[in-house]
Amino acid sequence: MFTVTPEAQKEVSVFFEGKEVQPIRIFIHGGGCGGPMVAMALDEEKDNDVRFDIGGIPYVVEKDLFEAGKPFEVAFNGMGFAVNSSLQLEAGGGGCSGCSSSGSCGC
Repeated sequence: MFTVTPEAQKEVSVFFEGKEVQPIRIFIHGGGCGGPMVAMALDEEKDNDVRFDIGGIPYVVEKDLFEAGKPFEVAFNGMGFAVNSSLQLEAGGGGCSGCSSSGSCGC
């Protein structure tokens, strides 16, 4: 299952106003001090992707990642997007201790 909340869909639609619509890739970002996370970015569709067209916007996820992490949900919380999934990602290095941020993870 792959869903996009109404708030997220509205924000994505606003982003593409007056622009050519491009696929949005859902992927694992290596992360920084907080470890790996599920992220999204504009990209091209590839042969090994699963594609979801929601509100005229194509979202793509590599097939193996989709199977490992479903369900996926793209949400918008007023400050930014969040991609939620069932993946259990390990923080590599104990949170923010290695990024020189005093007390917060603002890397």
